Amino acid sequence: MNERIIRETTKAGVWNLVLGIIVLVMGVVSGVLMILNAVRLWRAGTGLGL
Repeated sequence: MNERIIRETTKAGVWNLVLGIIVLVMGVVSGVLMILNAVRLWRAGTGLGL
């Protein structure tokens, strides 16, 4: 019984870690894309007003 609980808890922990890493990578990628888009708009002289 205890072995099953430990196994299921381990699986849940691994999946939480995997999903956390995926969300972190997606956040970094979207942030970089937003910065690149802002630079492109700034160079074009539209949108940001800087």
